Amino acid sequence: MSDDVIPSGIAGLDVLLGGGLPRRQSIVVTGEPGSGKTILCSQIAFSFAARGLPVLVATVTSEPHDKMVSALRAFDFFDQSRLGEEIFFLSAYPWMKKSAKETREMLSSAVRERGAKLLFIDGLRSIRDLWQNESMLREFLYDLNVALSAADCVGLISTEYPLSRLLELPEATTVDGVISLSTIADSARRFRRAEVHKLRGRAHKSGAHVALIDNGGFRIIPRLESVAEPADRAIPPAQRLSFGLRELDALLSGGVPRNSATLVAGSTGVGKTLLSVHFAAAGAAAGERTLIFSFFEPPLNIIERARRVGLELQPAIDKGLVEIEYHPPLEWEADTVVARILQRVREQKIHRLVVDSIVGLEQTIVDKERAASFFNALVVSLRGLDVTTLMTKEVSKLAGPELDFSDTPITVAIENFIFLRFVELRGRLHRILSVLKMRDSIYDGDVREFTIAQSGFKVLAPVSSAEGLLTGMARAVGTSVAPEGART
Repeated sequence: MSDDVIPSGIAGLDVLLGGGLPRRQSIVVTGEPGSGKTILCSQIAFSFAARGLPVLVATVTSEPHDKMVSALRAFDFFDQSRLGEEIFFLSAYPWMKKSAKETREMLSSAVRERGAKLLFIDGLRSIRDLWQNESMLREFLYDLNVALSAADCVGLISTEYPLSRLLELPEATTVDGVISLSTIADSARRFRRAEVHKLRGRAHKSGAHVALIDNGGFRIIPRLESVAEPADRAIPPAQRLSFGLRELDALLSGGVPRNSATLVAGSTGVGKTLLSVHFAAAGAAAGERTLIFSFFEPPLNIIERARRVGLELQPAIDKGLVEIEYHPPLEWEADTVVARILQRVREQKIHRLVVDSIVGLEQTIVDKERAASFFNALVVSLRGLDVTTLMTKEVSKLAGPELDFSDTPITVAIENFIFLRFVELRGRLHRILSVLKMRDSIYDGDVREFTIAQSGFKVLAPVSSAEGLLTGMARAVGTSVAPEGART
């Protein structure tokens, strides 16, 4: 406990609350049945109890004590030894059938007698339905708030209303805070959300945030845009990070600037993943830790593909210089995925990050309208952690006249853009690359052919015998494109 807040024990909730549960305040936790209200409040109760803070749980008509306790046994936070000791259950229903005054006096007396630091009332809607009296309910909540404040006790009160309905009722104005739990539908899936709608005297995080319930209980992943903090430093720094490819590094004036974000875009099979593996291997050779976060290829596939072109990743993996994580874009949401990435970056002190590919990350964004702000927050967060990031992105066609990246929100956030493409010329497909963008940096914008062989990724001389290369539909202006191996 601090002077003004108490940790809730819910991962992510204290960030939303601006530090923790405010002492001497009452908070309504609202949401439709099944949204997780009882789990959230019970987990907070066990967190208080684990720190030796007495808790009083008052039930109304929602469910019997034994049934409630039985349902909580499935979660890791449940501790049988706390029941009857730090956590005390009572039924408030008999007093509520008498009057609001007797109910308030009973609860206030129980809080004082046990020295409770948390009062959890499960089922405010049942109280409303029982009394059928707006002024009585308002007076009860006001008097209870005064009593809890005097006893230095936090009040948690659950009720079964969607937020829009609660805001029309006196409960919303009488209590100090409102936490809303809800679910949203996306195709065949449903996702949980948590929102701190109101909290007196606290600079809380607004808006909806990802909520999860698993064996550990209730946890919240704050929306990335709400927690990203821009670093106050000059961009780009003088130091460059190499790909370990002499010709490509020369195009980039030595490599990509440290702490910058680079997008490698290209069609399927053109060599994006291989180029990102070169970037990781170059980092390992320089003694820098690299995390490869893959959405579509398991680690063994990446290791084997690298071995075929002469890149041995396993020794670097054994030394802890390269780590490969594989997370197919299934039921995870984007904020959850990125929270995992940032956690690994902090824990392992990662210098280089490869995300292969951001299509997998884009697929996990439920609200597509926030894609641009989400990716900008991701780049800002990684830059603040002193991470140099490389991301890959598939373009829709192997070859064709279109060259439009308007559907790629991250292009606004990244500093560097390398484009790889297949181009058809005289009945044969060639691989070409070009550096389209390096913010505040000198770079060579020549279109280069490159090859992939057993010796790896090799950049050749500038292509001067054809035009229209970046469209994928080249037109010859000479006799041939640059011969393979023209520059070694």
